[in-house]
Amino acid sequence: MTDLPTPAATRLRAPSWRDSRLLVGVLLVLVSTVLGALVVARADHRVPVYAARGAVGPGERLTAEELQVVRVQLGDGAAGYLPADRALPEDAFALRDLMPGELVPARGVGTADDVEVQQLALLVDATSASALSRGSLVDVYVNRPEAGDGVGRARYEGPERVLERAFVVSLAGEDDVLGGVDQTRAVRVMVPRDSVRDLVADVDLGARITLVPVPGAVVGGDAS
Repeated sequence: MTDLPTPAATRLRAPSWRDSRLLVGVLLVLVSTVLGALVVARADHRVPVYAARGAVGPGERLTAEELQVVRVQLGDGAAGYLPADRALPEDAFALRDLMPGELVPARGVGTADDVEVQQLALLVDATSASALSRGSLVDVYVNRPEAGDGVGRARYEGPERVLERAFVVSLAGEDDVLGGVDQTRAVRVMVPRDSVRDLVADVDLGARITLVPVPGAVVGGDAS
């Protein structure tokens, strides 16, 4: 019986860089990667703008500590916000109150000469002050003393609302409460320049000042 010839086994060779099929495959992978990156880059229309880290009051200087950079997709509306692709102006002040995380509007920033408010310390009822914190927005009410003969307990007129949405900058500590029965606590608020004189006059006349939180505008945080 004649033996059939046995085919010799061939060894598989590792693909070489000279193999045209391998080169084509690598090129396809590179092209798809580049095209994918270009598509993603063109689809990302986000721009960097500044946002408030915490509550910022009108008249306060804006620095890197108060602001953070966020990337948002605003389209044509991006021009209305403070861009973060350039250095923050050294003489930048908030012209309106900013809530935590709020994008900073370009019109809400100006120089010191543009600021129209001043910080004023008011003594208010300690119990009502305990409900406030930095960043709270309050309406300011004044009860002026009635004219009398000075005999007996003082009587007051009002109340009259003299300011709306005043920004609370800080509160005195609970250990700094003043007075005996009628305990008061100092609260610093931002007051429009044209209202400072009248409010100081009311304080000098012994008027009672009451700060009423604006609904939905109270911001929790450090009271100092």
